[in-house]
Formats: sequence, C-alpha cells, structure tokens
Amino acid sequence: MSSKDAQKEINVGAKDMPLHCPMPDMVSWNSHPRVFLDVAKTGSAQCPYCGTVYKLKAGEVIKGH
Repeated sequence: MSSKDAQKEINVGAKDMPLHCPMPDMVSWNSHPRVFLDVAKTGSAQCPYCGTVYKLKAGEVIKGH
C-alpha cells in the first residue's frame, strides 16, 4: 500500500473553521498548496491533493458571518 492509498481521517470542530488542508499542525516537508474545504453542508470533505478526509464532529454547529 502506497502512502497515497493510505487515507487519513481527521475529526474537526467549529474552532477549526475555516477548514483548510494542510492543517497548521501537519509537517511541512510533505505539504501541498493550501485548499479550503467545506464540511458544513455534508458533514465531510476530502482533500483533492492528499486524500485526507475531514469529518465534522457530531453535534458541532458552524455559525455563519
């Protein structure tokens, strides 16, 4: 299994908004361009670069501006 096949799943909350990948705590040696992801509508989103899946924690409420 290559590293591209091993997808990572990260639970996120309202404090992580606006959500982007890579996240600040990810190592910089394997970074890709920052891409913003919308988890508000469906509860999850997948990064088109690295395949990481971000899921909104149960019960989290994202407030608009």
